[in-house]
Amino acid sequence: MLETLLSFAFATFILALSPGPDNIFVLTQSIVNGRKFGLATVFGLISGCLVHTSLLAFGVSAIIKKSENIFFAIKLFGAIYLLYLAYKVYNSDANIILSKDNVEQKTTTQLFKQGFIMNVLNPKVSIFFLAFFPGFLFSESISTVIQFYVLGFVFMLVSLVIFSTIAILAGTISEKIKENQKIGLYLKWMQIVVFVLIAVFIFI
Repeated sequence: MLETLLSFAFATFILALSPGPDNIFVLTQSIVNGRKFGLATVFGLISGCLVHTSLLAFGVSAIIKKSENIFFAIKLFGAIYLLYLAYKVYNSDANIILSKDNVEQKTTTQLFKQGFIMNVLNPKVSIFFLAFFPGFLFSESISTVIQFYVLGFVFMLVSLVIFSTIAILAGTISEKIKENQKIGLYLKWMQIVVFVLIAVFIFI
């Protein structure tokens, strides 16, 4: 159980650290408007994860009760989708581009709402959760609903720490990115390796 949760936390750590729309958005807001505004965005994004976790917990748990074969199909889909994400990352540009153009000044409340809505209405987040979480169920005796919520809270906690750190150290991080563009290349390959390893782990 602990080993599975630690593996899940480590995978989440790498994925939260890897450049993507969410953490780049947090970084940009923090650079342009200040740490407080970046943190408001972070809390909005993380809150949205609770919605996806709830949908996954109750939806997939009901499927597991009905059919093990369907659950196997979900895990198979998850592995294929994660390999597809690894392929997409492989073909993507390793350079991290920080564009501060047309960044509007908004209140912390507006940024919280924007982060929440960005996350909740993004179908890619739902698909990613569906691909990522089922492979890390850690107990045959604990309710799958509880297990999904445990995984969801671990995901949110780790992501909150990483995203908050990005918001607080935005200036330093942006300078490091400008000084060393190889950072993007390192994170790109770390992300690829994690996606492939998770895809394999699902069926171990």
